[in-house]
Amino acid sequence: MTALTRQRGRPETTDWHAGVVQLLDESHLVALSPSVPRQVRFASSLSGFLHGMRDTEVCVLHGRAIRDLETFCAQLERVVPGPTLERRVDGPCGVTALIRHRETWPGRPAAKFRFYVWNDADTLLGHDEHLFGRLVDALAGVAAEAEYASDDLLFIQRVVFIGGAELKRYWECGDGQFRAWYNEGAGRPFWELVSGLDAPPIQPLSLDALFDPLAPNLRLAPSA
Repeated sequence: MTALTRQRGRPETTDWHAGVVQLLDESHLVALSPSVPRQVRFASSLSGFLHGMRDTEVCVLHGRAIRDLETFCAQLERVVPGPTLERRVDGPCGVTALIRHRETWPGRPAAKFRFYVWNDADTLLGHDEHLFGRLVDALAGVAAEAEYASDDLLFIQRVVFIGGAELKRYWECGDGQFRAWYNEGAGRPFWELVSGLDAPPIQPLSLDALFDPLAPNLRLAPSA
């Protein structure tokens, strides 16, 4: 799938932004660094770049304030316009329903792309790993559903999870929702059945390699 590179008008850049957007063409990203200043620099610069793209919504989540479902929902309902959000992951008024929603306004075309930039994503991970996994599963699952199982107009959603050691640990553990669909234990995972994908399309990105001037050929190298 090359919807982003094929359809999107990008501002001119000589920096790393276009390369990161190209990665987002195919997958969500887990942006990792032990350096908080590098995390902040990446998040603010990428968000600004994405805001300059046509037909695009950019939803910034401030992860230091997200510690449970209530605080996640309180932020989500402020960045994604739509119906009333109940404090639940699934169901007709839950998180999954809201992130499926695409608002339209008279005289304006519907957005074709939505990016979530989740700063300090490891804050919620440290407080409630199970909930974090359920939310990752919902975000990646709805995105896959829209691309592979929907007859509606193209709507590409991508998430950039930004964090440090805890986020890296969760990626490396292999059985979390960065690398496996959530399975309730009743056969195949729901999002696997819906999308046909064996696992969520998520890949790691090393911010240390991205910003290292001594390693220009490794700027977009995935983290180990």
